[in-house]
Amino acid sequence: MRPRFPRSTVLALTALVLLSAPVSALAAEAKIVRVWPEYRAAESFVRIGEYFGGVESAPETIVRSQPDSRDGYYFLTRFKTPEALPGSILVLEYYVPGDELARVQFFPVDLEKGSRAILAGLTGADWTDAKAAPTAWRLRLLGPSGAELARQQSFLWSLPPAETTANASYPASAPASTEPVAPAATPAG
Repeated sequence: MRPRFPRSTVLALTALVLLSAPVSALAAEAKIVRVWPEYRAAESFVRIGEYFGGVESAPETIVRSQPDSRDGYYFLTRFKTPEALPGSILVLEYYVPGDELARVQFFPVDLEKGSRAILAGLTGADWTDAKAAPTAWRLRLLGPSGAELARQQSFLWSLPPAETTANASYPASAPASTEPVAPAATPAG
C-alpha cells in the first residue's frame, strides 16, 4: 500500500513550488523587435490637430531628453511584451562622433502589453548636429526592479575598445633634428 499525503500538504507543496519560480519570468520575455535610428526635424512631428490648437499626438509613445525641443536624433524602437511593464526605464548609451566617452540617457516608460513602439529622442543641447549620427549605441530596457529585460546595440558597440598608444617619439639614442628631410632621389629612367 502506498503512502497517502493529506490534500492540504499536497496543495501547500504545489503552492510553494509555483511561488518559488521567478515572478519576473514573463517579463524576461520582453524583447526589442527592431530599432530604427534617424535624425528628425521638429516639423516632422506636427499633426493637423496642432494647427487647430491641439497638443502633440502620435501613434507611438514619444520621450525626449529635452522635452521642450523636438529637433533631434531619435531611436524608434518596437517592443514586444507578454504583459504590461509600468515603471520601466529605457537606457540609451551612445557615442557622439569625436568623443571618446559614452553618454547615457534614461527615459522612464510605461510599456503596455503587446507590440508597442517608443520614439526615444536625443533633443535640444543633447543633439545639435542634424547631419551627424551616433558612432555607436546600445538600448536597454530595465524593468521596474532594475533588471535588464531586453537589449539591442549597433554593430560598432559590440567591437572591443581600441588600444590607445602613446604619442610617437624619438628613442633616446636617436639625434633630435629640426632639419627637413629631403625626399629620396629616384633613378632617371
